[in-house]
Amino acid sequence: MDKIRLNNGVELPLIGFGTYPMHGAECEDSVITAIQAGYRMLDTAEAYGNEEEVGRGIARCGIPREELTLVTKVDFKSYDHALLSVENSLKKLGTDYLDLVLLHWPFANYYAAWRTLEDLYRQGKIRAIGVSNFNPDRLVDLIQYNQVVPAVNQVETHLFCQRKESRRWMEKYGVAPMAYAPLSRVRREDIFGGAVADIAGIHGKTEAQVLLRFLIQEGVMVIPKSSRPERIRGNFDIFDFSLTEEEMERLRALDEDAPLIGNPENPEKVEIAKTW
Repeated sequence: MDKIRLNNGVELPLIGFGTYPMHGAECEDSVITAIQAGYRMLDTAEAYGNEEEVGRGIARCGIPREELTLVTKVDFKSYDHALLSVENSLKKLGTDYLDLVLLHWPFANYYAAWRTLEDLYRQGKIRAIGVSNFNPDRLVDLIQYNQVVPAVNQVETHLFCQRKESRRWMEKYGVAPMAYAPLSRVRREDIFGGAVADIAGIHGKTEAQVLLRFLIQEGVMVIPKSSRPERIRGNFDIFDFSLTEEEMERLRALDEDAPLIGNPENPEKVEIAKTW
């Protein structure tokens, strides 16, 4: 399993299994399928409402806890009570420590929540802390006025939203990028075909495998989600080929630099956030 070293020395797999928006037996069974397929990093969140199912899947999988990387997120509605949120996540996931905890959005009282995570990190309850959906201005602000630099920024990243400028700022401060919706959760009829299909044919791979391989070669961790066992296994099967620099450039040229889901600068998103 290829890994990336974070700014505090902790190593994370380059690919993890996303669990949003799965619940119930579907989530639990999919977690087990993913672990059996080789995934060792599992991504969930307080806001997803499925930490218990993820925890049950882990308990049933037969793999020791120390071989797994558990990632969860504190919901911005809980930022004033981040300690309680983390304690609840520990109970639901059935573990006494977490590998990575993120602040889910740069909304509400995230400074208070971050300082709580800093304390838990120093106590060893969390191996690494980070953020999600933080654009460069919010990320740099958090770094400048706090003590622990986020280890990870999990943001929507895919073929049409490659986050080149954001990743430049992350690199400057040693923050590792992690892509959610790496295959684009919002359906785009043109995400497959064209250059992607050509490259997939050359390598004998699927378009989805090419898109995930592209991000990994860009130094971005990916957390694809699926509940279909064949897709779960297929998304993981991306370490037996490499894209050429010419192929990488063809895919880089398709960037539209526009998030389809996670844009915290959208005032309408901020306005309706309390209703989530």
